Amino acid sequence: MTKSALHFGAGNIGRGFIGALLAQSGYTVTFADIAKPLIDGLNTEHAYDIHILDVGGADKTERITGVSGVMSNDPAALTAAIASAAIITTAVGPAVLKIIARSLAAGITARREAGSTDKLNIIACENMTKASAHLHDEVLSHLKSDDDKAYLASNVGFPSCAVDRIVPPFTGGKNVLSVGVEAFFEWIVESPAFAGPPPEITGMKLTDNLVAYVQRKLFTLNCGHATCAYLGNLRGYATVDEALADPEIEAVVRGAMKEAGAALCKKYDFDEAEHAKYIEKIMNRFRNPYIKDDVGRVGRDPLRKLGPADRLVGPLKMCQEYGLPTENLLRGIAAALWYDNKEDKQSVELRGKIAKEGVPAVVKEDLGLGEKEGEAVQKAYKEMEGMKK
Repeated sequence: MTKSALHFGAGNIGRGFIGALLAQSGYTVTFADIAKPLIDGLNTEHAYDIHILDVGGADKTERITGVSGVMSNDPAALTAAIASAAIITTAVGPAVLKIIARSLAAGITARREAGSTDKLNIIACENMTKASAHLHDEVLSHLKSDDDKAYLASNVGFPSCAVDRIVPPFTGGKNVLSVGVEAFFEWIVESPAFAGPPPEITGMKLTDNLVAYVQRKLFTLNCGHATCAYLGNLRGYATVDEALADPEIEAVVRGAMKEAGAALCKKYDFDEAEHAKYIEKIMNRFRNPYIKDDVGRVGRDPLRKLGPADRLVGPLKMCQEYGLPTENLLRGIAAALWYDNKEDKQSVELRGKIAKEGVPAVVKEDLGLGEKEGEAVQKAYKEMEGMKK
């Protein structure tokens, strides 16, 4: 009998990464989304193409089949999909998890009422530490009966994970479903949190120490990516690869990842030589000219990315914990504070707050840094003005 999977989020990341791995592992995959053109396309074609955008330049295409779609604002259809799924994954963004939690709760109630004893695992594939655990708490808040809560505890697992694949906007291909991705990907899932034995899924790696890998990715790849985007915006570059071709930006990006890496190796005992190779692999991924990763997309939502535990301030704090240098991390934070994009709501809010209250207020209230760190950010902020073009 064919296994069924439900994936929330039919966008480029959903189709180009997790949904594709599930389909390649023998699941029939249903995508849930509010974008009707995508859902209609999935239900018409039941297949789509993934274009591997590799540095070598050859356009390798993978055909993904056995897929369909359901509108996430169709409660009956969505509940039926949840009730029949063997695994559920998400790629919707951290803020949307609380929205889909109500639907998941309804589906879990339906599973219990149908007498299903099949184990279900729900994996939130988001750039957020312990995203699945957060989703568990949101789902639990919508379960009112003790029977539903007991069923959840006995039959539903919420393994958190670390995900890594650059999936840029893509205009090639034969229809709206075609998606372009880089060749590299990484999906690491915490093994102990599964309900029942972990399923065999192509490309999924299991670990007993997920936090180390989540922070390795967030404080290295996401840190470098954001730093490059914000510096690129400051210099007027359009894409990440263009920005990285600027020697001054390249030095800061590599420097920030090395500073964060030194702290990660101290905290989690990563091999320093292997981590250095990991950084260089990331730098080469950023240089991929076929990705065309827009700095506006990568820099989107600066207030979220400047959060106390996120990709810029998080590694700064970890470095300070071990008394390590932070010069380039501070430059990345300062560049983020300069981020000016009139089409980005958070950028407008950030720049407005700086204009009204000043950098120290933002550093204290939004970044969660103390007076000493605030002075260092303020100094870097003034220095970064000299990088503007």
